Amino acid sequence: MGAEVESVYLAPEAGDAEQTVADSAAGAGARVFELAGGVLERVADTVTPQPVLAVVRMPVASVEVVRQAALVVVCVGVRDPGNLGTVVRSATASGADAVVCCTGSADPFNPKTVRSSAGTVLQVPLVVDVDAGTVLDLLGAEGVRRVGAVASGGRPHTDVDWTRRSAVVLGNEASGLSDELVDRLDERVTIPMAPAVESLNVSMAATVLCFEVARQRSNLHKMQDDGDRTAAPAVDRT
Repeated sequence: MGAEVESVYLAPEAGDAEQTVADSAAGAGARVFELAGGVLERVADTVTPQPVLAVVRMPVASVEVVRQAALVVVCVGVRDPGNLGTVVRSATASGADAVVCCTGSADPFNPKTVRSSAGTVLQVPLVVDVDAGTVLDLLGAEGVRRVGAVASGGRPHTDVDWTRRSAVVLGNEASGLSDELVDRLDERVTIPMAPAVESLNVSMAATVLCFEVARQRSNLHKMQDDGDRTAAPAVDRT
């Protein structure tokens, strides 16, 4: 997706790698500033920051992106920035087309979210601050199957057909999805686990579900490729 870098700030200890990043950003029109010693440490929110800092324009997408998506991850009330960042990272890594952060979820551009996402908040289309019911209704109208993650009572996640257009819907860390939103779902899914554990962290659950989607779709493509090779006519070499 890419993002517009507005400015880059270099600490005195910045090396060749950081300078290369700054030169690349400057070539794209960003401003580059060299800071005095100790300045970057005062403005960064980590104890030992990297010797380069950038200001990047937030690439917020329109909710309309979900209309064409094959896989959407919808976060409803995911309030911990670290959890949300990991959800975005897993969604991006598994090939999701968009992540929706509904009203009440953490800010996806919070510094902690950005760090835990490993920068993937700048790579996947992010829809921010939209009503959860509105998003689910839009997905339903577009024929996207809305599958909500619940701690118990849902189908095992490996029994679900994820090869269809789908939305993985994740609820709040403590309370999950509200009854009102559950009524809007097409299906509920539960990750089987040992009796000693009641539920998974929401970011871990997102990772398991997203990569089950990726696994099933990869297998489907492999079977289609194998079928094409089987159906290919024999070559006459006489």
